[in-house]
Amino acid sequence: MGAVNPDRYHLTLTADGTTMMHGWWESEATPRHQFSIWVGERGTLPGARVTLTDEETGTVLMTWLAEP
Repeated sequence: MGAVNPDRYHLTLTADGTTMMHGWWESEATPRHQFSIWVGERGTLPGARVTLTDEETGTVLMTWLAEP
């Protein structure tokens, strides 16, 4: 059995290209839930973008962009 990577799932909030918040989790369920919270609470920031990435595979799992 492989080792668990506690930093596998990386959630990032940027606004106008500046990282405002980020977090890492070993389970995908938690950042998927956080994704919705961040969009709801911070989605009105100018140029807001929320991205969930699987750092192990490099795959972007979810992205949300504020309407211009």
